[in-house]
Amino acid sequence: TALNDATTMFLGKLTERTPFVLGITGSVAVGKTTTARLLRELMVRWPETPRVELVTTDGFLYPNEELERRGIMHRKGFPESYNWPALLSFVKQVKSGAEEVQVPLYDHVTYDILPETRTIKRPDMLIVEGVNVLQPAELSPDGDGALAVSDFFDFSIYVDADVNDVRRWYIERFQQFRATAFADPRSFFQQYAALSDEEAVELATQVWENINLPNLVDYIQPTRGRATLVLRKGPDHLIERIRLRKI
Repeated sequence: TALNDATTMFLGKLTERTPFVLGITGSVAVGKTTTARLLRELMVRWPETPRVELVTTDGFLYPNEELERRGIMHRKGFPESYNWPALLSFVKQVKSGAEEVQVPLYDHVTYDILPETRTIKRPDMLIVEGVNVLQPAELSPDGDGALAVSDFFDFSIYVDADVNDVRRWYIERFQQFRATAFADPRSFFQQYAALSDEEAVELATQVWENINLPNLVDYIQPTRGRATLVLRKGPDHLIERIRLRKI
């Protein structure tokens, strides 16, 4: 509200209030989803932001069929596995004040995009959470610049931690999923539910080393410096240090 009032005064004309867009990113298993959900619960209690929407970028992954067609199913979660034009269009529509915007949904049980969508209706604040939301725009073949999703963020948060801690959290989460999400007969990962503890640790370690770690090192960590705020977590998930970029 204060920003809108200041803009109105500076321009000397009425400017319609636009949604405040917050981006949250970080590694798989670092706790960015928990951070996003907690922030949403806190923000809806503010008198000026009763309508806070949380959207994860999982819904903008290409469907499994398309990933298979492109031969990149093994790189699901890497930048090339996302439909960036669709995600960019969604954020632009929300930021421009569109009355209703449709957002695709992702099912973590079936590990694929759902046929139905969710309707976002002019939120006061939009939280966009995902591993690659701070990716810079790629240049076109002719060298012209392009827009990045983060160009529409008013604020961004990078949830950070030591790589060894994140690796441990990922393996622990994988083991917990064997008795919960993986046990669902509909689950894409149902085959892993019967693994022994040793087998589960071995498989989770392989997935981390071959998929999640390369994605973190090559694509996610390099965007840390673009975040407005970096939350550094310790081995127990508690925030140990906060770095705020001056603006």
